[in-house]
Amino acid sequence: MRPDSTEENPFLRDPDVRLMLRAREGDQAAFTELVAEYQDRLIGVLTHLLRNRDAAEDLAQEVFLRVYRARHGYEPTARFSTWLFRIANNLARNRRRDASRHREGGFGADESGQFETRPFENLILEKSGLMPARLFDRTEMRSVVQGALDTLNDTQRMVVLLHRFEEMSYNEIAAALDLTPAVVKSLLSRARENLREKLEPYMQRGVLGSVQPG
Repeated sequence: MRPDSTEENPFLRDPDVRLMLRAREGDQAAFTELVAEYQDRLIGVLTHLLRNRDAAEDLAQEVFLRVYRARHGYEPTARFSTWLFRIANNLARNRRRDASRHREGGFGADESGQFETRPFENLILEKSGLMPARLFDRTEMRSVVQGALDTLNDTQRMVVLLHRFEEMSYNEIAAALDLTPAVVKSLLSRARENLREKLEPYMQRGVLGSVQPG
């Protein structure tokens, strides 16, 4: 890497981009490090979108396989996480479309009829500082949050996940989801208001906080 290369391409400041560039050159350890860094985060996002942990794990493997196969042609035109979640979103969208065509009932539910994991609900409870206004057990509180999340469409959920928990800017989310920054801001604002309306009776402060410029 030339001394001035980060000035020519600011994305080279991203350590994960540099790992991917090493993987492009055949460094298997660098690719393994990227998988270790993003695997759990990716599975968490996909579990929420697909509503099935096993399906999310399978799709995450497919995402990393796509990344690996594309390594020789990789060019750092965005942060690595932006590129990764763009691939993940496209694959998840295809998977959801196929599932809707072939659904025979209960896709994504375990034998009890409940989704196996609820990672996004847990993230909201743990990262937002949401506190019940009266004593709930954790299962009941998750049910309340799930009801609020069910009011969001898939794109809104993905936008919220990437902004709040992957800490992506509006521009990065727009690049990952093929949207404009203005649309991302609008989706976040609507999602925040929807969740606030549903959760207000159960919280002492806002779940998503105020929308800040990306």
